[in-house]
Amino acid sequence: MTETKKSEWNSNLAFMMAMIGSAVGLGNIWRFPNVLYSNGGGSFMIPYIVSLFLLGISFVLVEYAVGFRFKKSLARILYSVNNKLEPVAWFILLVVFLITTYYVCVVGWDLIYIFLSFTKAWGANPDLYFTNNVLHVANSWDGVFSIVPNVFVSVFIIWFLAWLIIKRDLNDGIGKVSKILLPLLCIIVVVIVAFSLTLPGASVGYTQIFTPDWSALTNLNVWLAAFGQIVFSLSLGMAIAMTYASYLPEGSKLVDNAVIVAFSNSGFEVFNSIGIFSILGFMTVSSGIAFNELVTSGSGLAFVVFPQVFNTMGPAANIIGPLFFICILFAGITSVIALLEGVCYSISEKFLIERKKTATAVCIVGFFISSIFATGAGSIILGVFDAYLAYLNNFSLLLAVLMECIIFGWVYKFDDLIETLNENSTIKVGKTWKVVIKYILPICIGGLWIQGVFSTITTADSFSSAIMTILTVVLIVVPIIFAKLPAINKDYYNV
Repeated sequence: MTETKKSEWNSNLAFMMAMIGSAVGLGNIWRFPNVLYSNGGGSFMIPYIVSLFLLGISFVLVEYAVGFRFKKSLARILYSVNNKLEPVAWFILLVVFLITTYYVCVVGWDLIYIFLSFTKAWGANPDLYFTNNVLHVANSWDGVFSIVPNVFVSVFIIWFLAWLIIKRDLNDGIGKVSKILLPLLCIIVVVIVAFSLTLPGASVGYTQIFTPDWSALTNLNVWLAAFGQIVFSLSLGMAIAMTYASYLPEGSKLVDNAVIVAFSNSGFEVFNSIGIFSILGFMTVSSGIAFNELVTSGSGLAFVVFPQVFNTMGPAANIIGPLFFICILFAGITSVIALLEGVCYSISEKFLIERKKTATAVCIVGFFISSIFATGAGSIILGVFDAYLAYLNNFSLLLAVLMECIIFGWVYKFDDLIETLNENSTIKVGKTWKVVIKYILPICIGGLWIQGVFSTITTADSFSSAIMTILTVVLIVVPIIFAKLPAINKDYYNV
């Protein structure tokens, strides 16, 4: 059997909306403010901007050039470069898929909070409510055998929505949804930020962004944090940009698009931070709680701190609260469908399974894995997954970026990528970009990866270590199996 005609974006706008939507996710909303505050405040913007150019834009250009030039899935691209590299592709895709399974769960929590926010049902103690009433955290590991109904249903809904989108044609599914959700997301953020600036004490918060700690610039960890944030925020190494770029029509301005996407993503998270910090500044003034005690990241900020804020905000919280959680939902959904697209594309292309069937199979398997996080022990297991696979990108994602830099910087003909990027772009790249990809990035990413792996291993308890060992075996064995399975697509092995 031979492959069918490849999908293609019907407009550059669809591609841009999908790319920006994939980048703008939970990390922009609740991770960046904490990273910014914890690493020197305003002075952090210097390493952040350096990282944006040195790592963010530079590496996105690699993925754009590779995807556009080959117009194939990640698995087939790496096979084409060298047939021994196909397992690397399936390793990256498996990491992306596993990350998606718990990412969906967090988005599911947010779905619950959209409904809770209308009545502030979390009560006077949002922390206790989140633990006992939403997650139903068990006191022992026996909790893995007890399903938490509300989380289970919300996780199912998110997976169902993702399936409804990715099973459709590229433009009718991802393209159309991105063009609807992303503008709505931006409008909601503008409304929240504009309102937050009117709150008493807002200046206590937003001035944190513009108050630099210049001594932080001499701290290596601050620079590593900036690199980690760019990797996490732009979803580098996840094959999203490569997959989306492979759908671009001829004549596309790749470098121009990459710059716009990178700056849009960074602009969003900086602008969003102004709103987040302003609201936390209001909380500091109204409650007397120190600002540094309020600034946190992840679920603690979204599901504990902000409900506390809404409790003190008055009637306005009945509008701002739901908008805040809807904002997280939209950002989460656009990221989920982007994460799944690369996985589905590689499976579909190798085994010639039509898009709808591939999406169905992937979402069913994903839902069953996510169900583990919908148990009484789910939040603990999720924490282990997060620490191992994504927290500060300390293992798999950085390793993926490092491997792609080496493969396309040293194994593949790098000058061909330069030619592809410059063919239609207004902005050109040259030798400087080549030096960054071949030398500077591998050294920087390698150092960050070693630090992350060391931190993960040395801070893990015995149970976490056991889970990490199992995941490591899975991440080695499964990619090899997928690579060894014979392709149904007869054109798959044509290089």
